[in-house]
Amino acid sequence: MNGYIRQRSKGSWEITVDVGRDPATGRRKRHSETVKGAKRDALRRLIELQVSIDQGTYIKQPKQLTLAMWLRQWLDSYAASNLAPKTRESYEHELGKYIIPRLGRIRLGDLRPPHVHDYIAKALSEGRRLKVGGLSHRTVHYHYRILSKALDDAIKMGLIVVNPCKGINPPKSTHTDIPALGPDDLSKLLNAIRQSSYSLYYHTLLLTGLRRSELLALRWKDVDLEMACVYISHSLHRLSDGTIIIKEPKTSRSRRPVDLPLSLVSLLRQHRADQDVQQLMVGEKLTGDDFVFSHMDGSPLNPNTVTHSFRKVAARAGLPNLRLHDLRHIHATLLLKAGVHPRVVQERLGHSSIATTLDIYSHTVPGLQKAAAERLDSLIPEIGPEENVGKMSAIGDGVERRPCRNRTCDTLIKSQVLCQLS
Repeated sequence: MNGYIRQRSKGSWEITVDVGRDPATGRRKRHSETVKGAKRDALRRLIELQVSIDQGTYIKQPKQLTLAMWLRQWLDSYAASNLAPKTRESYEHELGKYIIPRLGRIRLGDLRPPHVHDYIAKALSEGRRLKVGGLSHRTVHYHYRILSKALDDAIKMGLIVVNPCKGINPPKSTHTDIPALGPDDLSKLLNAIRQSSYSLYYHTLLLTGLRRSELLALRWKDVDLEMACVYISHSLHRLSDGTIIIKEPKTSRSRRPVDLPLSLVSLLRQHRADQDVQQLMVGEKLTGDDFVFSHMDGSPLNPNTVTHSFRKVAARAGLPNLRLHDLRHIHATLLLKAGVHPRVVQERLGHSSIATTLDIYSHTVPGLQKAAAERLDSLIPEIGPEENVGKMSAIGDGVERRPCRNRTCDTLIKSQVLCQLS
């Protein structure tokens, strides 16, 4: 395969390689591009081109197609038809605010793993636009996923051969700290909630573990006060232009029934009666299609409004770092501490698997380890003081037990104990 390198200036090299003949004219075709850096960088790129031509994977790219141009095309094509409106809006925000300003000028075909690695490193250390410091690992991991998906689709479109994101390890997403509220803090929070104009909405989040969007989309036809149950089938979101969208859940697990405590049933009965009176005052009648939580005219509440209002509630309770979504975490933690089986918690929260529930919440319930030790005492025959604990001993049906110094077995013990807690 013919190909050569020519130095254009210091640190600039022109690569030219023969890519065969044009089937229409019979003329020979050549590929030329410029590589910045040392001669070995140009030589490496020349070899890459020669290998791709030999393997039949060579793709001639538009010389002016930059990463920014492709990402915008991708948002207009793929995102418009495959993503939910709220997700597309999120992608547009993250790409436009972070990725395109830093990587957008690079030609799509020239993007390499070192570019992505450098972006990740700088985003973690100095990624914030208006504040000092870097972005969280979770946010940068989100950027990596978006960029990788866009580049995978570029491969499908025949624009590139390899996804540069696959050449590096993404940043690990860190676990969100789960708030640990003691009895006093919980009492202060409940008192602060009672003083809010959205008190019933916040109480319902706390007592059901629903997501903000799920409760906002709840209609009276999805509420069975006689059976003390609600059925979750939709979620409500507000776009940046003010448009309200209501969509079905992404997974079957999110579509679920959730039982209500009787105290909440009483509050909802009174709430429905109040709404009935309000509707009669404006000459309307409350129907099953009306939202459970709405404005006087029946329109749904603004998600941002209830979130911002909760910040005042948290501050009033002396818990300024508490978020609205933390009510869901508190709900799950309280149930696990009360000995409710994790499978039930998973079903109430709408998690796709019990592993997700245990991964998020098991470390927040320190009593699980103590329960594991106590359960083992009830399952293992008593060991007398004269016996040598350090030796192997037969337990049960011929199972041998050795003293374990490896903490990784805690996961196995925990899973066995949790199955017997309910």
